[in-house]
Amino acid sequence: MKLRSIHVLCLQEKRWKGSKAREIGDGIKLFYHGLEAKRNGVAIAVCGPLKEYVSSVNCVSDRIISLRIAIKDGFWTVVSIYAPQCGCTEADKEAFYDELDKVIS
Repeated sequence: MKLRSIHVLCLQEKRWKGSKAREIGDGIKLFYHGLEAKRNGVAIAVCGPLKEYVSSVNCVSDRIISLRIAIKDGFWTVVSIYAPQCGCTEADKEAFYDELDKVIS
């Protein structure tokens, strides 16, 4: 992230259980959420001084996580999503899009 000057990075298929925030080295803090091992999971990595301004984390599901970062003139909301693939049921897809709609509205 430092090499490319990336300050916020969204990740999918993290596949870790639980909801945690952990330092992973090089000044990067990883916020992640997952329900079952070896399935789905989303995360947001925040680098440098920006990580100190994360004001809230919203773990919606193993496919949606969002966080708010306080900036000078307000907030940024960053959302990491992992949409259901073609092998998922229509009910799963519908539930995902309903959850996503609530997060972005």
